[in-house]
Amino acid sequence: MGDLKQYGLVRAQERLRDQVGHALRAALIAGELRPGQVYSAPGLASDLGVSATPVREAMLDLAREGLVEPVRNKGFRITEVSERDLDQFTELRTLIEVPTIGRVTRRADREQLEALRPVAEEIVACARGHDLIGYLEADRRFHLALLALSGNDRLVETVGDLRKRSRLYGLTGLDEAGKLVSSAEEHLELLDLMIAGDAPGAEACMRRHLGHVRSLWAEGRDEPVGRRG
Repeated sequence: MGDLKQYGLVRAQERLRDQVGHALRAALIAGELRPGQVYSAPGLASDLGVSATPVREAMLDLAREGLVEPVRNKGFRITEVSERDLDQFTELRTLIEVPTIGRVTRRADREQLEALRPVAEEIVACARGHDLIGYLEADRRFHLALLALSGNDRLVETVGDLRKRSRLYGLTGLDEAGKLVSSAEEHLELLDLMIAGDAPGAEACMRRHLGHVRSLWAEGRDEPVGRRG
């Protein structure tokens, strides 16, 4: 009986850790947690009304994603990304993703591409429903699933890492202005071009989409940060 109770406690702790992680990601996206600032686990725990342990565990998860970095004896610093970093991330993604989309368009079966339509529609639904975390997660799944059709696992890992390092912060203002919906709808446009076998059109759409994403990064960084407590 003791072992069974222990397993139950572990599951409960994991759920709390996930809940805290979700809340911290939401705060990052909303701009509540500011890039470059250091936050202590006890301080965040007090704000969230939980103990410090699940906060530390959740922050370590975020550190593995490149969203924060540990600061010895102080807490965690929100990763700060410069304009130069963002330009370089965009350049690398363009060099990798645009030609890959062209190759996938020429080689992938229609059924493989159609299978991704629900994810593309989910991105649009999240943008329209103001679900920013859902938007980013669905966007990640869509892009990486498309690239996976190339058969190059290392390519997918590389783009996944670039995406983690260039996550959008402060999206609330952009969402309220309706600027995420048009970017979301580009996923359906891209998929339609690929299903039609239009490789040049798909490449052009991907290049344009990445340019729009870079613009969103810039606008998101310029948005005034909301409640900072």
